Amino acid sequence: MTGPQQVDAREIRARYPDVFDRPASARLAMPAMIVAAFAILVYGLVDLDFSPSRFFAGLSQLGWISLMMIPPDPGSSLPIYLKALGETLSIALLGTTVAALLALPVSLLAARNVVPSKILRFPVRRFLDSIRGIDTLIWALVWINVVGLGPFAGVLAIAVSDFGAFGKLFSEAIEGADQKQVEGIRAAGGSPLHEIRFGLLPQVLPVIAGQVLYFIESNTRSATIIGIVGAGGIGLQLAEQIRVLEWQKVSFLILMILVAVAAIDFISGKLRFAIIGRRAVA
Repeated sequence: MTGPQQVDAREIRARYPDVFDRPASARLAMPAMIVAAFAILVYGLVDLDFSPSRFFAGLSQLGWISLMMIPPDPGSSLPIYLKALGETLSIALLGTTVAALLALPVSLLAARNVVPSKILRFPVRRFLDSIRGIDTLIWALVWINVVGLGPFAGVLAIAVSDFGAFGKLFSEAIEGADQKQVEGIRAAGGSPLHEIRFGLLPQVLPVIAGQVLYFIESNTRSATIIGIVGAGGIGLQLAEQIRVLEWQKVSFLILMILVAVAAIDFISGKLRFAIIGRRAVA
């Protein structure tokens, strides 16, 4: 048997100059980025008045509050809390449904394979970006000042916020659709509307339905948050009980929210599998 071949280091260096003879700027780029990120972190902690002593001192207060939450007790307010929870679920469901129905036709105008002209497509995409760039909580504050306190403002806030998100997601799903079906309908003499109706929508509707179901689950939590600022639902009850330091009722409301989110997650998962089908695991 022959021994291992001798490797000529100079030959290897000559063959792969990009690996062994990297310029100094390339070698220093990663360490410089790490140092810059660490400097930004330290500056942020100092600028935001981060104090480890205050944090650890507050842990005892957090433990005391946790003890006061046990056991969860709704008192005599259980019917009111159940009604508020139903209101929150209604806000999430109605707001998400309205957003999806309004976003679907607009997403067609933002899809590259439906509207090839960038001049026509660009303003639609920027409009969706501007809507999506504002958080649901901000929209809730806006609509509370427009239509007043209550769940109607919550529905409008979720509908407007999700309209921008759905417009982007739906347009990306449409752009990712297989064009062979569209070309087949076009070759058979179909109109552009026929191409969309029979070529694109059957492919993307299962994906869109799955996205809508996920947003319903997510918006249940969002509806709770916007309820705290006056948009109705269980969030309003939660804010009131925190304000009067009724910690046992607070823990009961938190448990109600967790159970509702878990139930919606289970139901939406079953519906998604029913729509898109179970994928075989290799």
